[in-house]
Amino acid sequence: MIYMDYNATTPCDKRVVEEMLPYLSDEYGNPSSLYKKARTARKAVDEARERLAKLLGCQANEVFFTSGGTEADNWAIQGTACALKDKGRHIITSLIEHHAVLCACKALEKKGYKVTYLPVDSYGMVDVGELKKSIRQDTILVTIMYANNEIGTIQPISEIAEITKSRGVYFHTDAVQVAGKIPLTVNSPGIDMLSLSGHKFYAPKGIGALYIRKGVKISPLLYGGEQERGGRAGTENVAGIVGIGKAAELAQEEMREESVRVGLLRDRLEEEIKKRIPQIVVNGHPEQRLYNTLNLCIKYIEGESILLNLDFEDICVSSGSACASGSLEPSHVLLAIGLPDETARGSLRFSLGKYNTEEDVTRVVTVLAGVVERLWRISPFWEKDKEQVNGLYRKSLRILQKSQKYGKNYSC
Repeated sequence: MIYMDYNATTPCDKRVVEEMLPYLSDEYGNPSSLYKKARTARKAVDEARERLAKLLGCQANEVFFTSGGTEADNWAIQGTACALKDKGRHIITSLIEHHAVLCACKALEKKGYKVTYLPVDSYGMVDVGELKKSIRQDTILVTIMYANNEIGTIQPISEIAEITKSRGVYFHTDAVQVAGKIPLTVNSPGIDMLSLSGHKFYAPKGIGALYIRKGVKISPLLYGGEQERGGRAGTENVAGIVGIGKAAELAQEEMREESVRVGLLRDRLEEEIKKRIPQIVVNGHPEQRLYNTLNLCIKYIEGESILLNLDFEDICVSSGSACASGSLEPSHVLLAIGLPDETARGSLRFSLGKYNTEEDVTRVVTVLAGVVERLWRISPFWEKDKEQVNGLYRKSLRILQKSQKYGKNYSC
């Protein structure tokens, strides 16, 4: 099997699993109890918090464990809304946020809050000028994702943080796709809250965290106990916490080397697909993009058809966010960047990770080209424009032949 859907989830690193195992068997103590076995569990939780704090560049007492990125997003948004409701009821976000953010904002709208949804450009980038103009007297929170989970575009986080800080507005960022991939120092740009999820960087599912800068006013989302210093009730998932702590440590040690290796694989994958398959649209910013992410649309074919055919060949990719995979609608992200409905339906997302190889890229490109050719043959849209596309093929072939004959660098 070839797996290229690391933005959906990552396999748990074996070193992470090994560190978790004692807390799934012998070390089963409840960290809130007082006896020795419980203190062993409490020490493991504290050490994991320190490891995660180092990854984020913050203090350990600013890290609060959650069940994942969705809970962290909801806590940041709904907790801020509740804590600051007397100050204002206006929130700013963007049209391309993860559904955990968008749905939390929609829920608040039903309670009388006002939400501004900022548009993005064709690369998926938020206009900081528009953001600045959108801040009002009653604005209490700006929540903009660090990098998009579908197209990989990285937002101008430092500029956004400067604006929110100057206007006295809290800034939350969903960094689920960034944590463990690129260096983070939350205090440098002035982020107030940051969400992350363990299963995006080789830790287990069911564990995440919310960074909350010291002094930020936020109400709990869950009630029922004094765990997480009164911020998040519920017995701690000790094994998961140990796992995310170990994954954070490994990410800090390995991300520099791994980002270069995976980035080169992603670039080669993109180049080879462009050579083999005409009529594609690459989505996302060409430079300010996650090094592991390639999102493209293949015209005249629906993305689900391609996915099923690739699955028959034991190749795992996606057509967008895993959290929206049950929807029949085209990606809200691709529509927001201006793609027409029919083009957006032909989207594929390749997201690479630490276990991908050069051989994986070669096989994926070969299989994908064959799948697309087969599907084009039965596509009514392809039949309509086949002559035009065949003309492009012939033109490209002539240019290549000239290049070989005269030794010139012709561009196709």
